Amino acid sequence: MKLKNRLIISFLIITIVPVAIFSSLMLGLKGIVKEATEEQILTNEIIHSVKNYMDEAGKFDQLVLNFCVAEFVILMLTAIIMVVWIYRGIAPQLKMLKIAANNIKEGNLDFSVASTGKDEMSELCNAFEDMRIRLKNNAKDRLEDEAEQRALISNIAHDLKTPITAIKGYAEGMLDGVADTPEKQEKYIRTIYNKAGEMNTLINELTLYSNIDTNKIPYNFQKLNLHAYFEDCIEELGMDLDNQHIRLDYANFVDPDVLIIADPEQLGRIIHNIVSNSVKYMRADVASRVGIVLKDVGDFVQIEISDNGKGIATHDLPYVFDRFYRADTSRNSAAGGSGIGLSIVKKIIEDHGGKIWVTSKENEGTTMYFVIRKFLENEEARNE
Repeated sequence: MKLKNRLIISFLIITIVPVAIFSSLMLGLKGIVKEATEEQILTNEIIHSVKNYMDEAGKFDQLVLNFCVAEFVILMLTAIIMVVWIYRGIAPQLKMLKIAANNIKEGNLDFSVASTGKDEMSELCNAFEDMRIRLKNNAKDRLEDEAEQRALISNIAHDLKTPITAIKGYAEGMLDGVADTPEKQEKYIRTIYNKAGEMNTLINELTLYSNIDTNKIPYNFQKLNLHAYFEDCIEELGMDLDNQHIRLDYANFVDPDVLIIADPEQLGRIIHNIVSNSVKYMRADVASRVGIVLKDVGDFVQIEISDNGKGIATHDLPYVFDRFYRADTSRNSAAGGSGIGLSIVKKIIEDHGGKIWVTSKENEGTTMYFVIRKFLENEEARNE
């Protein structure tokens, strides 16, 4: 019961009960007087008759005293009952809240103060319970964030160590005169350059990860001609893949005049991250291949990037876009990577209003699908 209702009921009982008893006594006295009135005519005779009646039953002063004592006892009993009733409705929950506050002070959030009542104290307990649950969830999220930060630092440190070791080794080789021909010198310099590029990629991923975590990715959305954009992208990718002896297949089934709304730099990052991920896990027993296909799917353009690499196990597919998830720890360690590349891809695509998904078979290959919304003239007119 609500505390307000308890107080109202207590007030009514404490005030009405004595009045009711007093009224009953007065009615009884009135009945005595009325009975005497029927037998006596004069006022003095009535008073005399009443006094005579009182003298027969006891003294009048004693009756008044008894009435006062009875009223006092009734008031005391009523007040005690009401105080106990109100106290029992509040004290247990206050005690429970005190214990809960001490638990929170000690850092223990594994308890409950939820209440099924409808009074104010129950509402307070439920509000306290909501606060406890939120504190517990925040503490859990903080621990997960700290674990992710440690994983990121560990991954980046491990992956930076490999190119740094290579750069140091090739630089020492040049200083020691091992690269004693122009061909060897060019090879050593090119290797140092490539390893420095790998380090730069890891650092850029770390910077972008930090921006993603604070929702501060600097997007520059603009209208892009899909055909022209991918022609340039395929030309650049083709050169890189050709140097690694990987064939690139490209097919565009979208009209040449189709436009999309996208950030050209971040869209390029999506494509390069997916292709780089494919290159890491190519198979040595087959001729490596990467395929890119563009399809028109209504209000969206669908991009498919496939490979004939090692593939991903079925039980790992739901987690490939999670931060730091590595389907095969040993294989990923050899291949390198911060473990956040595909989570970055997913975030950028979602910020573009699209979505991404994946299909794969082990030892056959993987296909990444994502969609980007078209630019429609009627939408621009409607917005204006």
